[in-house]
Amino acid sequence: MEVVILGGRRQIGKLAADAIEELLRRKPDAVLGLATGSSPLPVYDELAERNSRGLDFSRATAFTLDEYVGLPSGHPESYREVIRREFTDRVNIAPENVHGPDGSAGDIPAACQAYEDAIAAAGGVDLQLLGVGTDGHIAFNEPGSSFASRTRIKSLIEQTRRDNARFFKSLAEVPHHVLTQGLGTLMEARHVILIATGAQKAQAVREFVEGPVSAICPASILQFHPHATVLLDEAAASALKLADFYRHTYDNKPAWQGL
Repeated sequence: MEVVILGGRRQIGKLAADAIEELLRRKPDAVLGLATGSSPLPVYDELAERNSRGLDFSRATAFTLDEYVGLPSGHPESYREVIRREFTDRVNIAPENVHGPDGSAGDIPAACQAYEDAIAAAGGVDLQLLGVGTDGHIAFNEPGSSFASRTRIKSLIEQTRRDNARFFKSLAEVPHHVLTQGLGTLMEARHVILIATGAQKAQAVREFVEGPVSAICPASILQFHPHATVLLDEAAASALKLADFYRHTYDNKPAWQGL
């Protein structure tokens, strides 16, 4: 796991966009894993700007991490709509190449398996963007999630529902269930970039970066990933014991290593 501490959200957005641009120029038909929430927004802003200057997404494929169960089609806070609004409508990726789990399916287990099959058929995810919850969850793999888990239905803990209530009119409108890629699914992505900003994420960052690998902190599984990059601002990095070491390592990193 590489930990990179940067000055702010704009620098984080540019560095993550650099990795995605390098991937697309090397592999135009790359498979991208897209996350919702506030963490990836600077990345999407940067990629939209680069698309306007010629960065091509026309052959790329994208898979989203998760979806609420029970929201009607077209609901503004469904993750399919959020991704469309925040990113895919802003670049030249083909709409039919953007996939998400079906939270309105009548047969949820079959829909989850179909999503796993679609990711496999696409050749797997080349680069997966992630955020992290204040309780250490990634995607909607809440504390206690199995490290071997695949795409499935999950119940949200109340802390996550409260964290997401800002996107709805009230906490009562936040669904109790979601479909989410599992930790086992996420670990198959060839490169994972996790973004965390703000002091409210500092404790979760310390636990998953420097704490033990444990199901109580799902993001800690990334300690086992062969190519995981963690991009932090100073506030999110404020509880790390080895912060100075991470800064030194990145400042002296050979250019040929890339991100």
